[in-house]
Amino acid sequence: MNSPLELAPSRATLMSGDDYRESLRRYKPRVFVDGREVASVADEPALRPGVNALAFTYDFALRPELAPVALATQTSRQRVVNRMLHLNESAGDLLNKLEAVRLLCQETGCAQRYLAHDALNGLAQAVARIDDARGSTEHRARFNAYLAHAQDKDLSIGVAMTDAKGDRSKRPHQQANPDTYVHVVERNGQGIVISGTKAIVTGGPYMHELMVMPSRNMGRDDEAFAVCCAVPVDAPGITIVSRPAGRPGDKLEHGDALFSRRYGQATAVVMFDRVFVPWERVFFAGEWEHSQVLTYSYATHHRHSCIAARAGFGDLLIGAGALMCEANGLDPDEKSNLREPMVELIKITEGFYACGVAASVYATQDEHSQTFMPDPVYSNIGKLLLATQIYDMHRLAHEVSGGLIVALPGPDEDHNPATAAKLSEVLQASPDIPYDKRIQTARFIEDLTASHQGGWYSVISLHGGGSPAAMKQEIWRNYPVGTKVELVERLLDRGVLHDEQRSITKNRQPGRCCDTGCTTPGQPVMVPLPVPPSKA
Repeated sequence: MNSPLELAPSRATLMSGDDYRESLRRYKPRVFVDGREVASVADEPALRPGVNALAFTYDFALRPELAPVALATQTSRQRVVNRMLHLNESAGDLLNKLEAVRLLCQETGCAQRYLAHDALNGLAQAVARIDDARGSTEHRARFNAYLAHAQDKDLSIGVAMTDAKGDRSKRPHQQANPDTYVHVVERNGQGIVISGTKAIVTGGPYMHELMVMPSRNMGRDDEAFAVCCAVPVDAPGITIVSRPAGRPGDKLEHGDALFSRRYGQATAVVMFDRVFVPWERVFFAGEWEHSQVLTYSYATHHRHSCIAARAGFGDLLIGAGALMCEANGLDPDEKSNLREPMVELIKITEGFYACGVAASVYATQDEHSQTFMPDPVYSNIGKLLLATQIYDMHRLAHEVSGGLIVALPGPDEDHNPATAAKLSEVLQASPDIPYDKRIQTARFIEDLTASHQGGWYSVISLHGGGSPAAMKQEIWRNYPVGTKVELVERLLDRGVLHDEQRSITKNRQPGRCCDTGCTTPGQPVMVPLPVPPSKA
């Protein structure tokens, strides 16, 4: 009989932020930024804010006080791993992931690494479905071996899902240029060869590996395009064309771009030119009839994570807005014209985050993989709310901050002997808040909301994880409209019975008949983190 010590989970080797930077130097990807080839991703100034953001996720996981949300035990292996590489085993896991992502994005704006979590959880469901349909274990075995590899190496995995797509009115096999979608061009006893283009790969240059996934449901004629596999970022035949991450070159010496010069996110176009992938890294190739399982499950997991990411960003706006009110010499307690927009900003942020919590609480266990899936209705409603209200969040931050956030003289003027002293006198508002603190806060809000980086945050909030139209489609597809129809018909004394032939009543959602919903009593729930001691 095993002793308690033998049953205790072992801990994967977790990297620090510096370990992560050093690990990138061992990879030699072919990367271009602003028309020039990058010699070292880890040392490239244009990518430094993105590398910093990923490095923070590694240091975050090493902080003992954050371990309850930053780490998780993969019980199938009795292994403690980074939360961003964990397969969810309970509703509590989803709640803890939500909290971890929010905390990460409070610091970095967008932690990026959570996409790997979403892809791995979606893929676990897809390979289990394929194996169960075929009565085999082949796909599970490959995936489980890769999962162990990723967890034990503490990898950052980029998600290469969105294809270039070409003519969007045509399906993949109908494209004049097949390389607008990634597809299998050859297969043999050793593996497959893929070519094509993925158009929006978050953090592509500074990941260790890329998870290639189909971006849509495939038909029989699209068999070659139904491919999912993992490749090292520097595999021969891969070329990465990336945007800079954040605003690394904006007035570094004088304090402009206070946030986005430190943390940012690169997005990249990744071109695959006859890239060889060995079979042990191929999770499916040609199983077109199961492609929708991966696209649907990944999208649901990812929208759930996006809710937490934008809540973290909302926390930044709430804090900066309150600081700006104070720096302007005003108190929202006394000024309803400030208090009301601040409350509206809080309502928006916590409103869509509450949808993420509800999606976790009402999570269901996938019958094939046994992993837990967030509720699709709440996940999509939360993502739809943040996508369409991100512009309101910016507006409200502007409303409470005043026009100074874009009317201040540039940071060089702070060091101009002819003007600096006078400006510091006349532009100080509250006698308790020094001029430099006021303008620092103003420039922070400008950086988050009124710069090209602020516009970028808006666009990724709107379209990241799918367009609003896609989320509306999922809400309608999953919402139990039929149960509401039958409720009204019963109240009208029509005595209606369930009729599977009526399309409007086909969609029902079981499991909402008790206080605990779809969760099982006793499941782990989100672990509260210790409150830091007051500095007062």
